[in-house]
Amino acid sequence: MFEIFKHDRLAKLALVFFILISGWWAYLFISGTQDSNQLYAFAATYGLMCVIGGIAGFRAAKEWGGLSSVIGKAIIALSVGLFAQEFGQIVFSYFNIVTHVEIPYPSLADVGFFGSVVLYIIGIFFFSKAAGSKFSLKSVRNQLVALTIPVFMLIMSYLVFLKGYEFDWSNPLPILLDFGYPFGEAIYISIAILTYGLSRKLLGGVMRNRIMFIIVAFIAQYVAEANFLTQNLNGTWVNGGYGDYLYFISYFIMTIGLLRLNNVLKD
Repeated sequence: MFEIFKHDRLAKLALVFFILISGWWAYLFISGTQDSNQLYAFAATYGLMCVIGGIAGFRAAKEWGGLSSVIGKAIIALSVGLFAQEFGQIVFSYFNIVTHVEIPYPSLADVGFFGSVVLYIIGIFFFSKAAGSKFSLKSVRNQLVALTIPVFMLIMSYLVFLKGYEFDWSNPLPILLDFGYPFGEAIYISIAILTYGLSRKLLGGVMRNRIMFIIVAFIAQYVAEANFLTQNLNGTWVNGGYGDYLYFISYFIMTIGLLRLNNVLKD
């Protein structure tokens, strides 16, 4: 894995950016600063990792044949998912920095944030097709995995993050998003795990550890999202706080995952 940092300029850029942003966040965290300008600047900057990852993904997709190949489609969907995340970050920062108005929930930012969930599902679905599953779920084992993981994650999300949740059906959209985020993420994680089991057949198993990297990125995204929902419900979300750094870590992992997909053809 570390070879890509020696030979790939985008990988080097992603690593340098990760170190710089991590150092910046550590300074903000240790200093305990309450300077909103610094916190907003950090929150507006770290999403650029999504741009690096998106570019890396489109480069990899081109090597795989773009939209003319199943894997190309999968990589494009994941890349657009990262760009969608950055769109959400830009909208979020616009409210904080330009309008100086607390961003409502839901907002235009959720078009990007929730859109990325849908795009990740599409992306990993195409990976499952490439692995030969056809997602028919004929196997009893596959049926159990496909049903159990989303249900388990939704239950855990409710017990750990949404316990005591108050349902206000006069405004149903926040409820749909609060449960739609973890459920959608549970769906793409479960498909990813199924795909990992089948990936030994894909390119002689070369893709297996690449798929695992995508799974780790998905889980990191799930943790970041669940944490945001919890903090947002409890009114404890802070721009530039640890929640933002969790998102940043998930973006970095996905970026490296996409970079490694480009590197498969060179292995």
